[in-house]
Amino acid sequence: MTDPAPPKYGVRLTSAESADEPPTASPLPTPEPADGDDRPAEAPPARRRPWAAIVTISLLGVALAGAVAGCVWFFLQLDAAQERISEQEQELEQQRELIDEKETFGAAMNALLDSTVKFDGVPTASVVPWEDYRRYAVQAWAHRWDAEAVAADTRAVEQATADLDARWSEAQQAAGSNATGSGYEAVIDRLSGGFVDSVIDDAKSICDDGDDGGDGELLACVVHDEPYLVHFDAAANAVPYMNDELRAGIAYHEFAHVLQITNPTATRDALAAFDGDDEVMADCYALTFLDGWKLDHRIWTSEYEYWDVNIGYGKACDAAQQQAIRDWNAKLGVELQAVTSKAL
Repeated sequence: MTDPAPPKYGVRLTSAESADEPPTASPLPTPEPADGDDRPAEAPPARRRPWAAIVTISLLGVALAGAVAGCVWFFLQLDAAQERISEQEQELEQQRELIDEKETFGAAMNALLDSTVKFDGVPTASVVPWEDYRRYAVQAWAHRWDAEAVAADTRAVEQATADLDARWSEAQQAAGSNATGSGYEAVIDRLSGGFVDSVIDDAKSICDDGDDGGDGELLACVVHDEPYLVHFDAAANAVPYMNDELRAGIAYHEFAHVLQITNPTATRDALAAFDGDDEVMADCYALTFLDGWKLDHRIWTSEYEYWDVNIGYGKACDAAQQQAIRDWNAKLGVELQAVTSKAL
């Protein structure tokens, strides 16, 4: 005898019509044991707890926690990136500022060099302080990573340009005027192009230190620390024998001292021809370039009165020394120079 087919569990619809109460499900029949099978009937399987749902929910919680941590890490990374971008933008701005300052300095230096062009050939070489200008260039190179320091260098160059332009304007005005109204100043203005001033004052008290090698009365002088100002003695200018011829020779002699001081390198070489005596050299300058000049003069002050006057230091130069003066004079004056830093 074959075993009956295992029962099927299900829910049946008792009626297709609606009812006031919901239909009740028929109780499931309990299967009877087969013949010869003493085993009790199996109870229906117990309902299991939803472990899968619990596990799924737990895993979802872990995933959500991980997602939150990931978001925090992401925002921290974003904040750090934004901070780095801000730093880079600041660095770029500083670099742009530094580049602008360097370009401004370069333009200022070019303007300064343009201002020096008009001084080419001015006989007093030190009127253009080239060493100062080179120092500005060297400083700017040393400050090349410091925008504020480069800006300060630029202001120094701009001030130097303003000073140089003012010096040129003052010289042009001085060359066309004679503030003292004297023959002294007329000669000095002409020889210097207006770059050397003249004053009639107590030159004896200012300059006579007793070490100039002369035995006579001091007539004029130039102080080494003020080479652009010639002092002419007021008392000597008022003596009865003083005339414009003598004033011109005295002015030539003093202008030679101005040239000696303001052209030191060329002067040092030329002094050898005069045994190192700058006064004899100054006398020779006047004898070489002032037509008709001599050291001994007879000055008539009336029809029956004259003065024998000796101007200078009593040593007339020879032809070789006069040639040395011409060679020296040819080397004098402002020469345009390049201004740069060796490190650039």
